[in-house]
Amino acid sequence: MQELSNRTATFTDSVIRRMTRISNKYGAVNLSQGFPDFDPPAPLLESLGKISQDPQPRYHQYSITWGAQAMRDALAAKQEHFMGIPINPDENIVVTCGSTEAMMAAMMTVTNPGDKVVIFSPFYENYGADTILSGADPIYVPLNPPTFDFDREVLEAAFRDNHPKAIVLCNPSNPCGKVFTRKELEFIAGLCKKYDAYCITDEVYEHIVYAPHKHVYMASLPGMWERTISCSSLSKTYSITGWRLGYTIAPAEITDRIKKVHDFLTVGAAAPLQEAVVTGLEFGDDYYEHLRDVYTAKRDLFCQGLDELGIVHNVPEGAYYVMMDISEFGYESDLEFCEDLASKVGVGAVPGSSFFREPVNHLIRFHFAKRDETLKAALENLKTLREKIEPRK
Repeated sequence: MQELSNRTATFTDSVIRRMTRISNKYGAVNLSQGFPDFDPPAPLLESLGKISQDPQPRYHQYSITWGAQAMRDALAAKQEHFMGIPINPDENIVVTCGSTEAMMAAMMTVTNPGDKVVIFSPFYENYGADTILSGADPIYVPLNPPTFDFDREVLEAAFRDNHPKAIVLCNPSNPCGKVFTRKELEFIAGLCKKYDAYCITDEVYEHIVYAPHKHVYMASLPGMWERTISCSSLSKTYSITGWRLGYTIAPAEITDRIKKVHDFLTVGAAAPLQEAVVTGLEFGDDYYEHLRDVYTAKRDLFCQGLDELGIVHNVPEGAYYVMMDISEFGYESDLEFCEDLASKVGVGAVPGSSFFREPVNHLIRFHFAKRDETLKAALENLKTLREKIEPRK
């Protein structure tokens, strides 16, 4: 038989999803894969319940390929409010099957085989795969722990030496929780304009940002609307990761191309879910303020608990992840440490090496999108960490 695809030969399974399976195997408190264990907003569930019982064809058959009109109208109004730029629901939006498809569609829209794409490291594991599946080559630029800042000279060298077609920007960042400052974004925007590159953003945590930090949309900066594809989803904002609703926002000429790519990738997102989520998209500012307050309290609860246990970690500026430093335990493999953490201590985490292009093996990722009692149970298990996992010399 002929060989399978060379471009996918180096792919592994998702380490994040693998750690959920390992957590389940040992009955560990799962702080690996980033999904909540609390309910979505009640109005969303009520909306879904009503629509599921309504026999109208628009609720149960194919919607318009690039998104149900009601959802695009509501989404345009919401994002125009937060982004501060005019958004046309018919010309600038494509509804996708989660931000995963949004990022893939954006990458395939922008790149040709052999193009270069700049990606900050650490990075969400799909970005490298998206680039490779599109036939492009990833160019990694480090965000340096523990502060996860980047060297401006290194970043500009990546542009100057590689003439990239695009840069991928996750802001707030998964896994490290970095929120890029306006000055940092202006510098990146300057490089995009200087070297004529697109910016593909992943902004799924746009509403989970901790004071005093502020989220700035790349597309809102001067001269960046025309070269930015803003990708996001509703999964994190409304605690509906299983609904798989994402979207792209971009200029009309780019959006027209994304529509065609999206059509051949998935045809369309689930019609009843698109209709049901309109209720959430119409929430007022008080919802997003409450969301920030809830996650601020969860971050503080978990980080303070880690501090009391003497565990070294960063404090995220946004998103809902914490990076723990496991250097004291002397493991060469952070994957092995995470397996021991699940099996012996009863807490699931993700090895940091799955996010880094550089040889970083001393960090692991926890997430805190959980009920307080779940986080407290994880902290209780972590009290036995040094008893059950002895340092290796």
